[in-house]
Amino acid sequence: MNTLFKKACLFSVLMSGFGFAYAADPVEALAQKSGCLMCHGLQNAVLGPSYKDVAQKYKDDKSAEARLVEKVKTGGGGVWGKMPMPANSPKVKDDDIKTIVKWVLTRSY
Repeated sequence: MNTLFKKACLFSVLMSGFGFAYAADPVEALAQKSGCLMCHGLQNAVLGPSYKDVAQKYKDDKSAEARLVEKVKTGGGGVWGKMPMPANSPKVKDDDIKTIVKWVLTRSY
């Protein structure tokens, strides 16, 4: 087997273990690029709640999107445990935060 191919395979396996796996969904890829998936899993909690749990908690809350966008921008804590969420703005663009929050709240798990 080609040495370069072996190295590429090894790199791919190693990076997938650190949350850098390829995401087929463009918004999932945006969440990954923005660092969201370092703390949140799609189905399972990591440091913060899973996106599935967030969507379930806020499924009937019409004001959730605006409140969660603000929370992602400025940070906060106390809703999901002791681990606070750091502020993500201006590191992550406001439009990207809105896109990710809307995706979390509307995707099917």
